[in-house]
Amino acid sequence: MYRRIDDFLQDYENLTKGTLQIIGELTDEILDQPVADGHRTLGQIAWHIATTVPEMMSRTGLAISSIDQGSPPPKSASEIAAAYKTASEELYEALEARWSDKTLIQTDDMYGEEWLRGATLTVLIHHEVHHRGQMTVLLRQAGHKVPGVMGPAKEEWAHFGMAAPPY
Repeated sequence: MYRRIDDFLQDYENLTKGTLQIIGELTDEILDQPVADGHRTLGQIAWHIATTVPEMMSRTGLAISSIDQGSPPPKSASEIAAAYKTASEELYEALEARWSDKTLIQTDDMYGEEWLRGATLTVLIHHEVHHRGQMTVLLRQAGHKVPGVMGPAKEEWAHFGMAAPPY
């Protein structure tokens, strides 16, 4: 759980850079790549990440207005990327301007439970990382490049003059 707003802002800045790398690999042609029959597609997961920012933060009273959280996923990968970028920047700026370390110990009704705001920010990050992992698998299944966000992807080891680990 975050106890200092600056700690979250630093983590969030790094998180959004990585998420933008992954979303940046999307193309319009692969947005319909499904996890499995009857489950979310790659485009729906990317859009879910973007719309979770205003959805979750609205529960804390912090309005993020750049995305209509109820809107369907765009058919364009570039629109998803732009919307995520705008929403994450809006969140960063709002937190920096309106929240403080003391704000993080306030509680909100989050999905029928009382959460400290510092915990809500932790869940926001964990949620996004979870779905980023799903997206990297789907990118690979679609035959697209997987960016090494948390370390080198298999194809990136050669750039470091090393062989990829065998497993």
